[in-house]
Amino acid sequence: MINGLIAPHGGELIINMASEQERAALQERAHSLPQVEIGSRQLADLEMLAHGAYSPLGGFMKKADYLECVKHMHLSNGLPWSVPITLPVTSEQAASLKEGSQLALVDAAGALQAVMTIEEKYSYDKQLEATKVYRTAEEAHPGVKVVYQQGEVLLGGPVRIVALQQPTFASYRLTPAQSRQAFAERGWKRVVGFQTRNPVHRAHEYIQKCALETVDGLYLHPLVGDTKGDDIPAAVRMRCYEILLENYYPVDRVILGVLPAAMRYAGPREAIFHAVMRKNYGCSHFIVGRDHAGVGTYYGTYDAHHIFAEFDPAKLGITPMFFEHTFFCRACDAMASTKTCPHGNDLHVALSGTKVRQMLQAGEMPPREFSRPEVAKVLIEAMRRVPKGVHP
Repeated sequence: MINGLIAPHGGELIINMASEQERAALQERAHSLPQVEIGSRQLADLEMLAHGAYSPLGGFMKKADYLECVKHMHLSNGLPWSVPITLPVTSEQAASLKEGSQLALVDAAGALQAVMTIEEKYSYDKQLEATKVYRTAEEAHPGVKVVYQQGEVLLGGPVRIVALQQPTFASYRLTPAQSRQAFAERGWKRVVGFQTRNPVHRAHEYIQKCALETVDGLYLHPLVGDTKGDDIPAAVRMRCYEILLENYYPVDRVILGVLPAAMRYAGPREAIFHAVMRKNYGCSHFIVGRDHAGVGTYYGTYDAHHIFAEFDPAKLGITPMFFEHTFFCRACDAMASTKTCPHGNDLHVALSGTKVRQMLQAGEMPPREFSRPEVAKVLIEAMRRVPKGVHP
C-alpha cells in the first residue's frame, strides 16, 4: 500500500519521462542518431510509459517479455501482463540499426518524442500474436489488421521520453501520480475504475453505482486514444460524461479522468490489460462488464469475466467486479440484471447499438429507461453534424 492506496503493478511507478536537464542533453544527442517515425499507437504508448501507466515497463518489450506475454499472459519476471507493447519496424529499417545503439523516435512532423536504447531486435510470428492475443487470425479484426500491417522486426529496449503530443482534454489528463494524489486527498482507499469507449447509458450508470455502494470512490476513466472509425468521437463522449456527472452522481464520490491509451479490441486479454493500468492509477477494484473491449462476434459474452480465473489474484493485485447484462424492467420498475430480475425479455428495455444509432440519427429520443435525456440530446446533436451514411 502507498498512502493507503493499492501499490502500482510491480511495486512502484516506473516513470520514463526525462527530466528537463536530461531532455536538453537527449535533444542534442538526437541530432546524430538514426530516426524512426512512429505512428499514433506507439505515440500513445510513449505517453503511457512516460508517466508510469505501463509500470513496470521501462520501454518496448524485449523478446523474452514479448513471448511470455503473447504465449502465457505474463512478463518474464512472472508478473501478469496480457497485451504486448512493441515497436515494429520494417526489415529495411532494422538492417541499419545495431543492438546497443540509440535511436531517435519522431512523430510524422519529425519532432523528437523519445530516445530509445536498442537492446534487442528480433523477428516474430504475426499469426501467433494474432491468434493468441486476439483469438483470431482474421484480418477483419481491427487489432489483427494492425499486427499484419506493421513491420516484420520488433525493437526492444528502454526509452527516455523527451516530449509528448499536444494533449486533448488536458484538465482531465491525470497521470497515475496525480490520480493517486486526488484519491488520497479525498481519503479514498478503495477505488473502483470504469473503462469505457462509449457514452454512459443507464445500464452503465447502474453498474457503476452498484460498485460505488461498496467502495470509497469511482474513477470514471474513458479511453481517448485510437478507436475504430465508427466509435463515437471522444469529444462527444466527454460532454456526455460531464453532463451525467453534473446531474446524477455525488460530486464528492466520483472523479472523471481520461486514459490516453489506444484501443486494441483484444476482448478478454484487454480486460486484464485495462485492469492492470487502472491499478497503476490507484484503483483497487475494476468493473468488468459484458463483452469488455469486444468487437464483432469474436468473443463470448462473458469471456472477459472468465479470463481472470487464469491469474493468481495476489499477483494481479486489483479486484475485478463482474456485472452481467443490465436493463430496465417494466415489471420491477427498476434497473436490474438476470441475477435480480425474474421477468421475461418482453418486459425489459434493452436496445441494440444499431437501433440506438438509428434513433439518434432520426432525431428520436431513446426511452428514458435506456438513456438519460440530457445525454441523448448531446448525441442527437452530434449525429446531426455527421453527413448521412457516415458513422461519427
